[in-house]
Amino acid sequence: MSGSAYETDLDRNPANYQPLTPIAHLARAAYVHPDHIAIIHGDMKMDYRSFYERSRKLASALQAAGIKRFDTVSVMLSNTPAMLEAHHGVPMSGGVLHSINTRLDAAIVAFQLDHADSKVLIVDREFSGLVADALKLATVQPTIIDYDDPNYPDDAPAAKGARLGTIDYEEFLQSGDPDHHWSGPEDEWDSLSLNYTSGTTGNPKGVVYHHRGAALMGYSNVVASGMGKHPVYLWTLPMFHCNGWCFPWTLGVVAGTHVCLRWVRAKAMYDAIADHGVTHLCGAPIVMSTLINAPEEDKRHFPQTVSFNTAAAPPPEQVLSGMADAGFEVVHLYGLTETYGPAVVNEWKGDWNDLDPKARTTKKARQGVRYNALEDLAVIDPSTMERVPADGETLGEVMFRGNIVMKGYLKNRKASDEAFAGGWFHSGDLGVMHPDGYIQLKDRSKDIIISGGENISSIEVEDALYRHPAVQAVAVVARPDDKWGETPCAFVELRAGRAATEEELIEHCRQHLARFKCPKSIVFGEVPKTSTGKIQKFVLRDRAKAL
Repeated sequence: MSGSAYETDLDRNPANYQPLTPIAHLARAAYVHPDHIAIIHGDMKMDYRSFYERSRKLASALQAAGIKRFDTVSVMLSNTPAMLEAHHGVPMSGGVLHSINTRLDAAIVAFQLDHADSKVLIVDREFSGLVADALKLATVQPTIIDYDDPNYPDDAPAAKGARLGTIDYEEFLQSGDPDHHWSGPEDEWDSLSLNYTSGTTGNPKGVVYHHRGAALMGYSNVVASGMGKHPVYLWTLPMFHCNGWCFPWTLGVVAGTHVCLRWVRAKAMYDAIADHGVTHLCGAPIVMSTLINAPEEDKRHFPQTVSFNTAAAPPPEQVLSGMADAGFEVVHLYGLTETYGPAVVNEWKGDWNDLDPKARTTKKARQGVRYNALEDLAVIDPSTMERVPADGETLGEVMFRGNIVMKGYLKNRKASDEAFAGGWFHSGDLGVMHPDGYIQLKDRSKDIIISGGENISSIEVEDALYRHPAVQAVAVVARPDDKWGETPCAFVELRAGRAATEEELIEHCRQHLARFKCPKSIVFGEVPKTSTGKIQKFVLRDRAKAL
């Protein structure tokens, strides 16, 4: 029996099928809008023609340096033009981009470099001290390229560190070919980037993105953020965090302007918004607090309404009203590293504006509905893999399915299989499904604390505290914080006859953890346990909220 006519002589060929890739967004923007400003950094302005040429130079130079398909190129960079060029030049070379969190400690950076088998490491001199310590611990010996930011502020909180290698980034770039004929991925499933999670137990896991997902995120981010042609985007979100939620690639879809920002400071943000006509930015609750609580002399007036994308915990009503008064419209998003950043949006409906304040707040507290590029979003009972009733009450695990879900965890088949059990990505987050199809988180089963937009493993903090000789039992939970969203709060039970102060234990943690992971408050006393000896964290969460 012959096949359908729709399956006969209608094959894929180069004319009708090309692998999706986010690099194409930049290529088109440079072709259509070569003279439009692509990047602003201090007093430097770069048009799309130059942005595309410099990205091709980087790709050419990396290939000349030996980078082949699927080689890892690691970067320790701030929100600078070099970071934007890396997001395009590295995949143009066939390499996989590994952006390192600049706030990590040397041991974790060393682990990532070894686990990723990094071949090249581009280092901003602001972080050369940290990287030097990491390289002493690492086994790999990547080629080091030093990035010396020409717009490094004179009033910087820290001086530039020493150069670590013999290659300067700008000189390296100039060795490349601006007309380099880059090739897209052989398959849109090809690996594009590598992002490490904050590990809940042991070492962090390496999340691998593919070209298809990042390309689709470009279109979805434009829709979810309400971007028109030529938006102006301020970089307050670190580009090392889920590749900046894929916005380094997204802006090319609408030929937008990237406004770089090395440090998130109120005056610098207001100046950028007023001087450059910023229309969009993303950030954690801490960025909103910084803006609305800024001294009056740091604030600037601007005529446009600025769209502010935020994730993590929903902002309190007073923060939302403060942002509105300051000229910002807040868009609430939700996602994970494993979903390319935001994959869920609290898509606001016009008639909700007519609700009373309490009802509006209830609507805003929900995480929302799936992104356009996500095929399915559900709340599922993990024991039966059946969807829970959409009653706003029945608890289940939030699960994702679609093209903006990671390929898997690098070199970790067991973790990947567990994450994808039953044909869904298991988020580990517990929530409910409301009758109108909007989800709402109720708890995080992984006990992850989200502070300033960064994930902190409670177990990692507990392990550090357990190293102190006076500590007998400890549990770390999230404590609500107006500035950071959440901060780690440690409940500590001391050994009989031993003593320790809050300051002593926090200082002890600083010797083992990155500073942002250290507890901001410590409560001494007996840690509540079940009859089997399991610590009752739900009791401690209530106590932390009441502090």
